[in-house]
Amino acid sequence: MALVLEQINAEGLAHLSYLVGDDRAGVAAVIDPRRDVNIYLQRARELGVRITHILETHIHADFVSGSHELKAHTQAPIYGGKSQDYQFDLCPMSEGDTLQIGNVTLQALHTPGHTPEHVSFLIMDAKQGNSPFGIFTGDTLFNLDVGRPDLLGGGTERQLATQLYDSLLNKLLPLGDRIEIYPSHGAGSACGKSIGDRRQSTIGNEKRFSPALKTRSEAEFVEWILGGMPEPPRFYARLKKVNAKGAPVKGDVPILPPLSPTEFQRHLQDDQTVIVDARSILAFGGGHIPGAINIALRPEFPNWVGWMIEPEQNILLVLESARGVQLASEQLFRLGYDHVVGYLHDGMTSWQNAGLPLQPVREWTVHELYEHLNDPNLTVLDVRGDDEYKQGKVPGAKHIYVPHLEEHLDELDRHQPIATYCGSGYRASIAASLLQKHSFQSVINIPGSWLAWKAAELPVEQPEEWRQKEAIAV
Repeated sequence: MALVLEQINAEGLAHLSYLVGDDRAGVAAVIDPRRDVNIYLQRARELGVRITHILETHIHADFVSGSHELKAHTQAPIYGGKSQDYQFDLCPMSEGDTLQIGNVTLQALHTPGHTPEHVSFLIMDAKQGNSPFGIFTGDTLFNLDVGRPDLLGGGTERQLATQLYDSLLNKLLPLGDRIEIYPSHGAGSACGKSIGDRRQSTIGNEKRFSPALKTRSEAEFVEWILGGMPEPPRFYARLKKVNAKGAPVKGDVPILPPLSPTEFQRHLQDDQTVIVDARSILAFGGGHIPGAINIALRPEFPNWVGWMIEPEQNILLVLESARGVQLASEQLFRLGYDHVVGYLHDGMTSWQNAGLPLQPVREWTVHELYEHLNDPNLTVLDVRGDDEYKQGKVPGAKHIYVPHLEEHLDELDRHQPIATYCGSGYRASIAASLLQKHSFQSVINIPGSWLAWKAAELPVEQPEEWRQKEAIAV
């Protein structure tokens, strides 16, 4: 034994971090650590290694970095690309700089594009010669995708897209087809347009299969990468600032207290408190605490909590299992939500047994929705993103992307029925719960939503506003 190379997946965030080192020499590094760092400490103990280096490929926007948490436990220094944006004591690395970790060498390669300071790390094992066998690409290159160059905003998008093209074509691809790729994200992360399912790849595989690496001029690549880019999640800007400053040391994921219905109700008297009901869509529809927001505990949970919940709010959780409580606690901690008050003990069973108010959400199948389309009092509300909406909609539907729904409530009639739909029903349930929270009287969710509508081969309408935009563009 000698080389240590372990990938650690943060469930829900699609975030990949790495423990890399030499167990014979008893030393290791952690690359792009998550906030709850006990997993690295435990694994290091099991392998008999000491964490001597902490590496950041860039300033992350989609999770709270665990670098400072890990440094507090290990006293290991933090390394990263040169940038004035870092507001803490960082060991800056330029292209070509190396770190020696026993027989393992990590060499910095400046790969800007996703961010200006982004560095990737080539890995070499002395037992396999002096040439690299792999590279930790951070958010520059994923399976079937590349990092987004639009997250900084402020008019930097085209410049970063140009830098990304150079990083891909002139830095990464020339390394050779056999080089193994170890990215910082897998499928489900919004740091790319559409990241593939594989959590590890090779340069050769990406050259062959990735749409991002098709032969294009620089100008063509810039137009392609920036075209049809979905809106970045709202919480990315906040976490960018947190990680640039250096996240405060908090310790491990807090153990949440179970709350009786009476205690739960008492916390609801605070205007800064929000109920996140993380049960399934259908369970929420059957009956929930009035005012609760339904964000089901599925892989999308962290992303939509980040979209819909402010970090200053006090969070009360409603879940269906002890495992759900643990998973939600971990994911909220990784996103920097440090005001989670507790969870409803025994879930909705204790609430209903206490004789407390329950509110249902009406649910229609797509066939029932179709039967009601001619009702002049019904508003059909499409809460998908722009790119989805412009591909077709339920005839007559009004479009408001769910993260912006609260900004447009005055465009809707609180006294008329509103049926919400999205891609599968997940976001539609978020929207329905928000409408109920704001006192809309008749709200209907459409489970299955667009997927079910298409499967049933029901009529599809091309949005008029997109037809007009396309006609102008031509």
